[in-house]
Amino acid sequence: MNRIAAIALALLFAAPAAADDAPPITDTLGLAALSAAIDGGDYRRIEAIVVDRGGETLFEDYYRGSGPDSRIDARSAGKSITALALGMAVGDGALAGVDLPLLSFFAAEEPIAHDGDAKRAITLHDALTMSSALDCNDWTMQSPGNEERMYDTRDWTRFALDIPVDEAYRRHEESGQGRFSYCTAGVFLLGRVVERAVGEPFEAYVQRRLFDPLGIADPVWRRAPEGVVQTGGQLGLRARDFAALGRLVLDGGAHEGAQLVPRDWVRALYRPRVRATPDQSYGYLWWFGNFRAPGAERDYSALMMSGNGGNKVAVFPELDAVVTILSTNYNRRDMHEQTDALIENHILPALLADCAARPPCTASPILSPQGGLTARPVRGIRRG
Repeated sequence: MNRIAAIALALLFAAPAAADDAPPITDTLGLAALSAAIDGGDYRRIEAIVVDRGGETLFEDYYRGSGPDSRIDARSAGKSITALALGMAVGDGALAGVDLPLLSFFAAEEPIAHDGDAKRAITLHDALTMSSALDCNDWTMQSPGNEERMYDTRDWTRFALDIPVDEAYRRHEESGQGRFSYCTAGVFLLGRVVERAVGEPFEAYVQRRLFDPLGIADPVWRRAPEGVVQTGGQLGLRARDFAALGRLVLDGGAHEGAQLVPRDWVRALYRPRVRATPDQSYGYLWWFGNFRAPGAERDYSALMMSGNGGNKVAVFPELDAVVTILSTNYNRRDMHEQTDALIENHILPALLADCAARPPCTASPILSPQGGLTARPVRGIRRG
């Protein structure tokens, strides 16, 4: 990305949008201290917080001039929407499943650089779990597939397809799962797969099948130079929109009696697939993490949309709660630690107190009687 484009994007997304009116603030959780801490500068660049329990908004507040209608770029949190779209395509019969070869959808782009058995063996599952054989790691600037290299090209599809294969790649002997390597380019290709499978642009399909039923309007999509939308993140939505997506997943893909995302697919989202970091696992473009309130004796596990800046939509099935925090604290080392601190020190204690004071929290029915959600690391291969 050239310097002028980078500055334009920063002005579009990072600057808080002024609300037309004072934002309606809801607080039945007694979180005045949280807002005071944010307004006092204890937490940087927080734009919005929405907390839902049982489908009821218990807390909603906005900061730094943002309001209910502000579209905030939650960066890679948008990847999780691509997982929902792929699941809808499977449910609609447009895709036979996730074990299909990724390159089978790109015959028109052949020949493909670094072609061979290893690249031909990459499946949709591999891209969904950030575990393909591509030499692609956004956390390493030297990686041939780093997303910043893609942004400097005129054809993102061609760039992603031509990424070399990691010569050291191997799969786990028992699970068949590859090592975790965070690759935005692979998720961008998944978006192209969806639109080719369903026969319409990705954003049109998502709007019709997902956003319209949820009341999500005027999303701000970033587009690749070839005109297609960036399905690897960088999507601007309202805080209420992100909260609605979290609630949808907590409710098993159903909304007002309509099954928007197949229930079996949502259940698949709740299964960790690969260890991503020492304390977090990764599934189908959704993260898994544990949170503990001060003085608590146990953790509470969450399924999460997560993005640069500290953006997070944390789904707590045990509490039937969704916590949405939008932040423009981009590219800071402590961005996620700050968001986690807001959850652990303020929001989670308030939710637990609310569960004790009112009718007790009832776990989401998406949890299976065999044990349900776990954020514990799973067996797999980790890079060096």
